[in-house]
Amino acid sequence: MELIKKVGVLASVILVSGAFVHAVSGDKATITTLPVTEERYFPTEIDFAGEKTPLQIADVRERFDRELLVNANLDATTLIIMKRANRVFPVIEPILKRYGVPDDFKYLAVIESGLVHATSAAGAKGIWQFMPETAKEKGMEVNEVVDERYHLEKSTEAACKYLLDSKSKFGSWTLAAASYNGGVTGVNKQISFQGVSNYYDLLLTEETARYVFRILALKEIMQHPDRYNFTLQPGELYPLIPTKTVEIAASIPDLAVFAKEQGINYKILKIHNPWLRDRKLTVVPGKKYVIEIPLQGY
Repeated sequence: MELIKKVGVLASVILVSGAFVHAVSGDKATITTLPVTEERYFPTEIDFAGEKTPLQIADVRERFDRELLVNANLDATTLIIMKRANRVFPVIEPILKRYGVPDDFKYLAVIESGLVHATSAAGAKGIWQFMPETAKEKGMEVNEVVDERYHLEKSTEAACKYLLDSKSKFGSWTLAAASYNGGVTGVNKQISFQGVSNYYDLLLTEETARYVFRILALKEIMQHPDRYNFTLQPGELYPLIPTKTVEIAASIPDLAVFAKEQGINYKILKIHNPWLRDRKLTVVPGKKYVIEIPLQGY
């Protein structure tokens, strides 16, 4: 039995903090330190929408570190987001600029949906993840036939309106971003109760407490992919597909027939116009819609 124990100890090799511990007898061990081939990068400073993140505060630094580590190691997920961004960001960026909303908010869309028209368990939909009532308040049409939460341009405009209102309320883009997750009322209650007015000083629910740090992490990784070992060739990125627009002022009883008349199929029509939620489009008098049709060859 003693021999078996010694053999078991001799056979064990344990990796501890970058060093191998080799057990050479029942009560002695030697430690061999391996050369460090690559040091993990951590930024010395970062900001959101020009508002500096106080990384000198221990819990702030650690919360950012957590999100950076998690997302830098979600290889497939982060890579596919980068591929999608090449198609989605060119649509989002000019709308943010037109409304005077900082460019960093495109990373809010990244963490909300992964840049796809997702549906949350609570019923939020689209790339910007609007709930039905909030979408309607911001001017979007939401029903069984048309749901403009799936319309990238219109939902981006609605997000801008929400964020501008929040910035006016809080005086901070960082808090405006936090309120997109925690709600204006929810964040304001915590500010009033805790007596502080800085996101990084507030104790919030875990999801809202992580929210801005997730945005910061994706911003850092997507702006500096090489630092985190993400390498993509231009040909791997999803291209923005050129389209033409068709203005619709009358109801379309069968969208599959309409698609064929436009030289495409029903699947392609729905891919480029995900806001069309039915097999038909009902147009009330005086109303018009614009449908995108990919150009030939795409």
